[in-house]
Amino acid sequence: MFSVGALAFEGDLPASIFHLQLIENDITDWNAKSEVIAVFHTNAGHVTLNDSAYNTERNIATGNPYKELVADLMKRGVQIELCGATAKIHNWGNVDLLPRVKVNTDAMARTTQLVQEGFVKITE
Repeated sequence: MFSVGALAFEGDLPASIFHLQLIENDITDWNAKSEVIAVFHTNAGHVTLNDSAYNTERNIATGNPYKELVADLMKRGVQIELCGATAKIHNWGNVDLLPRVKVNTDAMARTTQLVQEGFVKITE
């Protein structure tokens, strides 16, 4: 499970998305079974927004530059979640999110739950 609270960059690509891509590539190459969950929260929650909500949140008009990367990760089997507490603070609802993004109660509770279930936590 990836806990993504802020975006650090490799060039123009968020490192967390780059690392998720690497892990998914390794899983495919190794023909391994896995479940990968990425929880975006705090200063990275905007990654999960649709173009309209992203534009409003970021005060721009170009749309969410990460939407295709997030969609590709989901297509490859990564479960993308948004922290419910982050959503609440920003007044984001389901209508503001990219398709198939799930909302959890909050990142800390979800991280605790996943670790107790045996997931390894990676913080980005």
